[in-house]
Amino acid sequence: MDSPPNSPPQQSPDLPAVHEEAPREPILTLPAALTAYIALLALVHLRVLLPPDIENWTIDVFGFIPKRYDSSLLNLQIPGGAGAKVWTFFTYSLLHANLTHLGFNVLWLLPFGSALARRFGAVRFFVFMAVTAAAGALAHLVTHEHAVAPMIGASASVSGAMAAAIRFAFARGSFLSFSRSDADTAAKVPALPLLRALRDGRVVAFLAVWFGVNIIFGVGAIGIDSETTSVAWQAHIGGFFAGLLLFALFDPVPRVRNDAADASSRDVSDRI
Repeated sequence: MDSPPNSPPQQSPDLPAVHEEAPREPILTLPAALTAYIALLALVHLRVLLPPDIENWTIDVFGFIPKRYDSSLLNLQIPGGAGAKVWTFFTYSLLHANLTHLGFNVLWLLPFGSALARRFGAVRFFVFMAVTAAAGALAHLVTHEHAVAPMIGASASVSGAMAAAIRFAFARGSFLSFSRSDADTAAKVPALPLLRALRDGRVVAFLAVWFGVNIIFGVGAIGIDSETTSVAWQAHIGGFFAGLLLFALFDPVPRVRNDAADASSRDVSDRI
């Protein structure tokens, strides 16, 4: 006898039910703003393909040269004119000495810049990178008043991004916590007040390691050639402090309340 046409099809009891799992998001994904920033750095680095005299001119015009601001040497001719006194506070951070220099900065930027770009959005992120670059240049100018060698490299901005990111990186559910959420959620957990964050042992340890690496070994703004390699660690510190102190001006996520700081800073999973 045929089955009624409207009867539901019968399933074999031996077949297991199929449960579709949601696709897992990669641990490190790049938001569009960070991708665009890295692409810009790579595009600018193609200047190394230019003839040597043009490449050197590019570095003189767009690199940060403290001597450019020394009015006592009126006869010193530095390419770029008066305009370079303004734009080099930012453009130096787009130039790199070689692929190793560029790659190292990008490597450090990937985890911290990714979280920051997701949190800030494109406009805030680019402005923040520019501001921390300027802060690094200012620190370099104060400590190298008569230097003629151009400073180049994104290390001050990278340092600023790292400093800003640690304001929320260790909070529960953020990207450096054990109970990490998905990338977007992890990037938008409430940040602790600065003084409260500086009492977190993990933040203090991070600061100690970061300052130790920069002062003792130094990585970042490298000289133009291998014989004049130098480290502008003061610029790193300038960018770092700018990122740490100015984070609140850029952060669109509401602050965590002081009475909830203890609970927010604990990185303990609810799962047994």
